[in-house]
Amino acid sequence: MSERFFVSPPVTGDRVQLTGDEARHLTAVMRARVGEQIVLFDGGGAEFVAEVTTIRKQAADLTIVERRAITRELTREVTLAVALPKGERQKWLVEKATELGVTRLVPLITTRGIAEPVAAALERLKRTVIEACKQCGRNRLMEIAPPVRAGEPFASAPAGICVLADPNGQPLTKIHLESGVAVTVAVGPEGGFTGEELSAARDAGWQFVSLGRSILRVETAAIAMAAWAATQ
Repeated sequence: MSERFFVSPPVTGDRVQLTGDEARHLTAVMRARVGEQIVLFDGGGAEFVAEVTTIRKQAADLTIVERRAITRELTREVTLAVALPKGERQKWLVEKATELGVTRLVPLITTRGIAEPVAAALERLKRTVIEACKQCGRNRLMEIAPPVRAGEPFASAPAGICVLADPNGQPLTKIHLESGVAVTVAVGPEGGFTGEELSAARDAGWQFVSLGRSILRVETAAIAMAAWAATQ
């Protein structure tokens, strides 16, 4: 059985129990049987071969057979700070950022933002991260950080290279990334960052970059920036 399953809390011993959606998927969808082996991950960076030992109505018990220290992370930390779009576009953005290897996503609260990063929405996005990791093979979950107002990260730029998407910036291809250097990329709402937000970023040393002549949706710009950072 090749499908991967997420287990929480982290694996510490040789016994694991799957519950909730993961147990239902294992038993009702995959129709696993006692004695079959599956792959588990707990978001901490490793994956585990586990054997199904007991199947019950709402849970499944497993025994850890092997721990594999397999990393599929990027060689640099990539932080994506973004004013989230609405609805399914938000889910799509998080899914693709996870697949690309983004380390953390920071929801930005901006003056012109249209989606409020409330607690319930962030919990749904965390579930999207898990599903994306199951699909793409990552053993470490992309972090969904607490929301921050745009002025906060701009006022004190994080370590490494900090770039912000802006139509008036220099071409993205002009930015050189040294191997292993952390990168933070910022993408504003569809109405763009305000003058005050841009001034705060400029004063803190952020580099402004253009993604071309087309007007991009938030999620398109965010994934373009993330893909650039992940492949340098």
